[in-house]
Amino acid sequence: SSPHLVQVRERIRINGQPISKDLFNKYFWLVYNRLEETKDPVHASMPAYFRFLTIMAFHVFLQEKVDLAVVEVGIGGTYDCTNIIRAPVVCGVSSLGIDHTSILGDTMEKIAWQKGGIFKPGVPAFTVAQPERPLEVLRERAQERKVSWWQGCGWGIPHCWGLSLLSPQCPLYLCPELDDFEEGCQALELGLAGAHQRSNAALALQLARMWLQRCGCQAPGELKEVPPSTELVGRPVPLAPAFRLTDAMIQGLRDTEWLGRTQVLSHGPVTWYLDGAHTTSSIQACIRWFRQAALNEDKLHDGSEVRVLLFNATGDRDTAALLKLLVPCHFDYAVFCPNFMEVSVANNADQQNFNVTLENALTRCLENQRTWTRLLEEKVGQDPWLPSPLRVGGLLQPAPARGSLLVVPPAPRRLNSPALVFPCLAQALRWVAQGRDPHLAAPVASGAHPHPAASSGAVLLREAAVVHVLVTGSLHLVGGALRLLDPALSQ
Repeated sequence: SSPHLVQVRERIRINGQPISKDLFNKYFWLVYNRLEETKDPVHASMPAYFRFLTIMAFHVFLQEKVDLAVVEVGIGGTYDCTNIIRAPVVCGVSSLGIDHTSILGDTMEKIAWQKGGIFKPGVPAFTVAQPERPLEVLRERAQERKVSWWQGCGWGIPHCWGLSLLSPQCPLYLCPELDDFEEGCQALELGLAGAHQRSNAALALQLARMWLQRCGCQAPGELKEVPPSTELVGRPVPLAPAFRLTDAMIQGLRDTEWLGRTQVLSHGPVTWYLDGAHTTSSIQACIRWFRQAALNEDKLHDGSEVRVLLFNATGDRDTAALLKLLVPCHFDYAVFCPNFMEVSVANNADQQNFNVTLENALTRCLENQRTWTRLLEEKVGQDPWLPSPLRVGGLLQPAPARGSLLVVPPAPRRLNSPALVFPCLAQALRWVAQGRDPHLAAPVASGAHPHPAASSGAVLLREAAVVHVLVTGSLHLVGGALRLLDPALSQ
């Protein structure tokens, strides 16, 4: 999987755990030296970073004799370097979103075409509910997958699905809703928060089922198909049947953990909400989760609350569109910083990006700061209930609330949100925590950020009963924050 959050070893896991440092070191040099010995003598070419790690991952899985490899594509699918597996057991496409538009295309249909490139002749594929036209593109891609040697190959696809084993195409199915799997068992509890995880769970169940059936693990009374509770109306892709879940499946859904996705770290009065959302759809899901999680946390405390956004985005993403979605959360402060943990990254090779300079990263942060300020000004102009912030030196300064005007159920928060830029994650986190998080040192008092908004904000952060911090916009940003907030992950 990619990207990693804290250590590169996270990308290659065996039995759910990152491979050891010794194994990583062993296989890295084995693969590197083999490629060095056999590279093109004229062009002296070596695989780029992601391609090298992909080759290394396949080599690790083969040498360690894993029973099953779950491979996530890097970007897209059709031309992704992971897409060299000729006959996988099963393929899955999760919910489509607009991302990597410079590579994949700027429409859902173009992106669906790229994602459908992982389909293989005769190999069953599953997807979740998609917009109608992108779903049709996925179907067309599946139908394109034809091969003459399919006849008699036999992939163990259930006859009850109405599929002929002589079909030359990739059989594509739509996953039923997760609710359909609850027939005959208790309500399914997910270890991952957010409504969007329910479709991911339904997809995971179908993929796991195909593997178990391929292995002949269909024990009596288990994996028995039940009629789907809903019919697929007007859709180009047939609905796969639900089935009764095993106890192991139910436990697996309940115990799933995924660092950096809807993750909550409670460090005394400071609660960190980390989610690597970086598309409009994932940011919307992140906001729904954050609002509910922060609301539940507020019920446990009395006193003042300060809400902080820590944001950065990379690549060709439309940060203005992402920030616009976050404005209604009414953050008291918005903090922007590069994904660099420290201003000097010499001792942090796992999270160093050689393609981006600190100057370029800071320039983008300043652009995000200006965008946030403009969005707040537009919001105030549209909403007479909100106080007008005062501009001071290009930043928004807290303005006093207008008494009863703000007491309207549900009580809106003050729209203060001074927008601050810090040169690195460590400085940004220390300023937000103000010495109240035991994992972070107190900020230097010499005035690394002398703006009055930073000074007044520091007082509010130190005196607030609770501080809620949403870290989002980039998985790399979340990974850097995790490295500082949970030092054990670096071991």
